[in-house]
Amino acid sequence: MRNVMLFVPLLGVLLFAWLYSAQSLNAIPTAIVDLDHSRGSREFADKLTGAEKLNITAYLSTYQELQEAIAGGRIVVGVVIPKNFEQDVALGRQTRVLMIIDGSNMVYATNASAALLEVTRTVSAEAGIRTLVGSGMQLDQAREAYKPIAFREEAWFNPTMNYAYFLVLALILNIWQQCCTLASAMNVIGETGMKSWLQIKASGVSMTRLFISKSMTHIITFMLMVLPLYFLAFRVLKLPLQCNFGVLMFFTLLFVIAIHSVGTLMSSAVSNAVDASRLGMMIALPSFVLSGYTWPIDAMPPLLQSLVWIFPQTWFFQGLNYLTFKNPGGDFMLPFYAGLIVTAAVCYAISIMLQMWREKLQ
Repeated sequence: MRNVMLFVPLLGVLLFAWLYSAQSLNAIPTAIVDLDHSRGSREFADKLTGAEKLNITAYLSTYQELQEAIAGGRIVVGVVIPKNFEQDVALGRQTRVLMIIDGSNMVYATNASAALLEVTRTVSAEAGIRTLVGSGMQLDQAREAYKPIAFREEAWFNPTMNYAYFLVLALILNIWQQCCTLASAMNVIGETGMKSWLQIKASGVSMTRLFISKSMTHIITFMLMVLPLYFLAFRVLKLPLQCNFGVLMFFTLLFVIAIHSVGTLMSSAVSNAVDASRLGMMIALPSFVLSGYTWPIDAMPPLLQSLVWIFPQTWFFQGLNYLTFKNPGGDFMLPFYAGLIVTAAVCYAISIMLQMWREKLQ
């Protein structure tokens, strides 16, 4: 216990310092939709490309393509340059550029909003004056005649940018999943580590039947535990839920099976219940932070971006964000379902092999 109290906090500090080493989001995925296709609009797009915190990853042709890219999580910011952009600027008319932000991830949304504010303060004036000078007007005259480009910012999926919508459900489920993980860590060692195991063997109940029954009891209990949490979140607090409730419950069931498999694996790998609890805490506590919910995976160090997908919490909390805010459909969610199923299959298989190996040693 002394070693756990000493070294685990130190490891946590190092892990979180590494996780947040970027300190700020400087490469926010951005797409540009140029509906004008003029020299002025291209110059304006080039200015956006040079913005420090925006990473222009796509040039799309239609508004519909932009909607699909944001709903699919490939783009966080969309910039729509309207038709007649160059003409309006050249004639001194005010033109409006639509700036769309994905509000389902508040970490990205707040940083994107700040980044857009920095860009619009300089880009609009530079682009507009350059267009007027290019049409033959003197620089001083262009500055007097120029009317700034109006930027209209619009948040999708969370229009009011409400942090409660983004965080409350996730924090509730984080506490729930930690409790489930710790309970699962007792699945095997809670029996094999006790002297009563001899009495269980003497009763004639097979190990397979015992642990299947116990695992089913765990899984059913975990699902019953989450029902009042969902009732509180969606009925009392009125948090958003775009998908069908049955789809959410199915996804939650897959996650429950996955974290139970992880707990069972930990329970099979240790020699006593105390160590199982310690290992469960070491995995359950940081897994939420590593899931990419409070800090985008794309902003993590490259090595962590791959490692975090080992945890079922990453698949669950990433998928939860899509289901509650966007409801992207079954085809889109298939990788998240598959990630949880594969995790469960691998962890249960390793647990069985460890138990068979222990029985041979005994």
